[in-house]
Amino acid sequence: MEAILSFQAGKASAAILEAAYAEALRDTIERMEKTGSPVITDGEQTKPSFATYPLSGLTNLAPDGVIIPFADGHMRQLPRLTAAPFRYGVHGATFIQAARRYTQTPIKQAVISASALSLLYPSEPIPGYSREEFLADLINEAEADIRGALDAGAASVQIDFTEARLSLKLDPTGGLLRNFVALNNQVLDRFTAQDRQRIGVHVCPGGDQDSTHSADVDYAGLLPELFQLNAGRFYLQMASEPDKKRVLGIVSQLLKPSHIVFVGVIDPINTRVETAGEVRDRVLEAASILPVTQLGTTDDCGFAPFADDTSTSREIAFRKIRARVEGTELAARALGV
Repeated sequence: MEAILSFQAGKASAAILEAAYAEALRDTIERMEKTGSPVITDGEQTKPSFATYPLSGLTNLAPDGVIIPFADGHMRQLPRLTAAPFRYGVHGATFIQAARRYTQTPIKQAVISASALSLLYPSEPIPGYSREEFLADLINEAEADIRGALDAGAASVQIDFTEARLSLKLDPTGGLLRNFVALNNQVLDRFTAQDRQRIGVHVCPGGDQDSTHSADVDYAGLLPELFQLNAGRFYLQMASEPDKKRVLGIVSQLLKPSHIVFVGVIDPINTRVETAGEVRDRVLEAASILPVTQLGTTDDCGFAPFADDTSTSREIAFRKIRARVEGTELAARALGV
């Protein structure tokens, strides 16, 4: 974090920043492997945020884009596209290639959804570049982002779709959500059924500076549309959900034989570290409702999805991850799997 701030202030060189990124990545992977997790991530250590990494280096952006308000009063603001064409500055394959220098453990690579980046296009048309042309370019880039990560060796790819629940707050009729799902399916439909078994979608009510943007939106309004996505995996925030049994019951009605559901058993925006026993009990509760063969575990959300979010320490994050791994193992033994 210090290196990023120094670089932004012109007090550190790009080489110093890259060295800090490399050390953070090495340390994250080493700690992740020590938790015993069979699949790891790079912790998104070199991204400015989970949502805006593709925009790195782009010059056709203005800072006054869509504003995302959080429950505690703070806000995040996306950039606004100002001119054609839209191209990613960075793709997911870059992160896989960097992580592979430090590990041979299977890696899950997170990428941002096409629907999130669709919010970059302004309400007023860009001269000479229609919204339809922008969306065509966006779909091509989103496909390349996922395909590149898979080709670079990712065991799986997680599409972050955190705007899904938020969309119901912005448009309670569900029209915006349906548009988002249709757009993301245009990307997913470019992959084979076999590839889609390695592609998943993550949803949560946001998690930034220990606050959320849409936790007050009922999951019941989101899930039927979410499961229309042509993905093989669904990563669902659940640990912080007040009525887990109700939500899991809805999921059980929507689940297809080809789906795997990873239920959140760790709440990243609560600094209290869960015990392995608590995690075990959350898994067993889910297993009483969902088929064990289609069940996995995950964290509700990222621990610091924006680079400047220091609300959760690295020590707490890794203790929580270890609790997830150990609690999942306890549940597996209890279930005989």
